[in-house]
Amino acid sequence: MIIRVDVAIDASPNDVWTFVEPIERHVDWMADAARITFCGEQTRGIGTEFDCLTTIGPFRLNDRMVVTEWEPGRVMGIEHRGLVTGRGRFTIAADADRTRFAWTEVLRFPAWMGGALGELAAKPVLEGVWRRNLRTLRTLVERA
Repeated sequence: MIIRVDVAIDASPNDVWTFVEPIERHVDWMADAARITFCGEQTRGIGTEFDCLTTIGPFRLNDRMVVTEWEPGRVMGIEHRGLVTGRGRFTIAADADRTRFAWTEVLRFPAWMGGALGELAAKPVLEGVWRRNLRTLRTLVERA
């Protein structure tokens, strides 16, 4: 399953990165991220490993993630290594006098979550949650 959502934010790419760079603060703008716990001392950059307790409605799972890309002000990429596997990527780019923030996920559900059929059913729900997350991020950045 591939999901891509994006939003225009009235701020510079560096201002947006200020809110995206602290992984532990993603819970402030991601409604589905209930808790983030680092697996070691590293909290920034490639190789950072963390668990994200993800909740959507009655569904809860602990998603192990590892940062695979880190370009300050431009890109953060992660690999999902939990029950749901795949890759996610945030990109930040100047767009005239605003910033375009895009979030792309390529995810695979395990058989017990319905595999490809579960993905099909989950895709519109996840898109809706993540669009709301980006609206929240935009509000936080623009108010700062």
